[in-house]
Amino acid sequence: MSVIQQIRDKYAALVITLIALSLVAFILMDAFVGGARGGNTSGSTLGKVNGEKIDKGRFDNMVNLQQQGQQGAQKDQIVNAVWSQTVDDMVMEQEYEKLGLQMTDRELNDLLFGANPPQWMTQYFGDGKGNVDIAKAKQSFAALKKQKGGDAQNVNDALIVPTINNQLRTKYMALLSQSSYIPKWMAEKFIADQNAIARFSYVSVPYASISDSAVKVSDDDIRKYVDAHKSDFRQEESSRSISYVTFNASPSSADSAAVLAQVQTAKSEFAAATDVQSYLSRVSTETPYFDGYVLGSQMQMPNADSIKSLADGQVFGPYLDGQNYVLAKMVGRRTMPDSVKVRHILIKTGEAGQPTLADSVASARIDSIAKAIQSGADFNAMVLKYSDDQGSKATQGEYQFAAAQFSGLSREFAEVAFYGRTGDKKTVKVENSGYSGYHYIEVMEQKGIGPAYNVAYLARPINASSETINTSSTAAGQFSSNSRNRKAFEENAKKAGLLPMTATDVKENDFSLNGVGENRSLVRWIYENKVGSVSEPFDLGDKYVVAMITSIDEKGVMSVTKARAMAEPFVRNEKKASMIIDTKFKSNPATLEAAAQAAGQTIEAADSVSFAQPFIPKIGNEPKITGLAFNKGLQGKVSAPVAGNTGVFVIKGESISAIPNAAVNVDDQRRQMEMQQKQMGAYRAIEALRKAADIKDNRFDFY
Repeated sequence: MSVIQQIRDKYAALVITLIALSLVAFILMDAFVGGARGGNTSGSTLGKVNGEKIDKGRFDNMVNLQQQGQQGAQKDQIVNAVWSQTVDDMVMEQEYEKLGLQMTDRELNDLLFGANPPQWMTQYFGDGKGNVDIAKAKQSFAALKKQKGGDAQNVNDALIVPTINNQLRTKYMALLSQSSYIPKWMAEKFIADQNAIARFSYVSVPYASISDSAVKVSDDDIRKYVDAHKSDFRQEESSRSISYVTFNASPSSADSAAVLAQVQTAKSEFAAATDVQSYLSRVSTETPYFDGYVLGSQMQMPNADSIKSLADGQVFGPYLDGQNYVLAKMVGRRTMPDSVKVRHILIKTGEAGQPTLADSVASARIDSIAKAIQSGADFNAMVLKYSDDQGSKATQGEYQFAAAQFSGLSREFAEVAFYGRTGDKKTVKVENSGYSGYHYIEVMEQKGIGPAYNVAYLARPINASSETINTSSTAAGQFSSNSRNRKAFEENAKKAGLLPMTATDVKENDFSLNGVGENRSLVRWIYENKVGSVSEPFDLGDKYVVAMITSIDEKGVMSVTKARAMAEPFVRNEKKASMIIDTKFKSNPATLEAAAQAAGQTIEAADSVSFAQPFIPKIGNEPKITGLAFNKGLQGKVSAPVAGNTGVFVIKGESISAIPNAAVNVDDQRRQMEMQQKQMGAYRAIEALRKAADIKDNRFDFY
């Protein structure tokens, strides 16, 4: 493939944006060396970062570019990713300005064409050896320059700005890393802590000895716990929660039976059709007809073995494949390889619908090339001199393809490679949306030859009938109209035998809800109404949903209702700890034997417990108890009762020692710790800048 075609496939918009730009102007244009701000605007403000506007038109342009580069990705995922990247970039650009960090035209030129060019430069303009081919870049830009149109903004947004920002971030992180320092004593302390072990005896009463139902946790208990641990219960943006009921609108058994009958009726007509492609186009099918062969080993559909055993013209089915009833007709069979290696020379007559060379000239040229090679001319020399496929010049015109790539190739090219034989040399003419021209092809190698089948599928989806949909819609509408407040919602759900479900932590810019599915309209309704509001039915494809807003949690410390799920286990354990201490250890026993007798437990021993990994055998992770065991003042003494993660403990320190480790080098450890500090320091600094930024998010007004 040509470099131009690679760019077009990756970012279709770049074909427009690079027009009328010379290579020098592209590299040195002052507008590019200014970061992500400025450029074309729509006048609508999508948000602000420390008072600086995010233009909606510019933002949408970036979303469109990402959608072109990430086929199949959900729009909400792309919007959220672009928003996050935009905010990060603007926060950092503002910081770069404060520090005086910048990237000059000369630096950009050196970066693009120096020893370590960005990946996209080598991808589009590489020489096959990891270097940027400047001549190839000039040739590609010159070809694009001939086309009509013009707007450099997409190039700026998709390639130049990320390149500049990455380089500026590298400079910024380098500044931060130089401030990192770990003294030798800290490394020595770290090594000592890693090697320290303790031995102790203990008596424990697990929290599990008290039933959860015996401990009541009130809202006031939760509130006090949250107030004491605010940082653990802080949310960075507001959220809402709903309760909802669903009304099934998926296909009924009657709907499925009706589709099955339709497919059974079509079986004889499908079997009699001599032109399956025309027939399937006329009657429609969920599985488009591929007029080619598929290796039997790659046929993974249900009943594959039965289908492969069909005689030509015979039909199998109906059978169920996912949500379709299917008929399979054997059109033909042959053998073909699962992979091929070919080499070729391409002479183009057109590109992107624009003629580049007269057909007669191209035809004569490819014939001359074929004759020269057949007379002993060096194939690679012909590739380098004549081939218009820039992507294969570095590999002597060679390509390797798997059978699964057949449908992605020009049909004429693929048939020579896969349906011919090793050693075949043929000239074919191709015409497709990307280019047109002549290929001279030599089949160099074919591997994994096996049986392949041409199968046509008549597939009909099992869809819900209008009767099924109307029944569900009517039931949902009646429920909604009769349930205009929380009390009525809950009572009517109970009468109808409907189990209300919950969706929590719904953010205003979400496009989907956990358990409900994707429905931006429902999210907008949630944020346009108040607690207790009940919605009209929302159509979610195979069901109707009626929702009720149950809570609103503003930015900041969580409400008691929202925090309860996280806080309640800890509060309950605190209460259990108090109960255990008051009933089992109230006298504060002076010996472990007395503690064991009071608690009705046995004395246990923990040996070689590591300071670095506070895990107690048979108990689990107990950092508070392990830390107590390393208290030198507790050696030979009994502690007061201590509430741990899993229960209440009374311990007696027996010894503290260290495992000798001569292999550890203090200087190496210090350097390693310093490197980790440099890496984490830069990350945390960027994270802190974002948290400290004043960010106004207006996406809800537009999406």
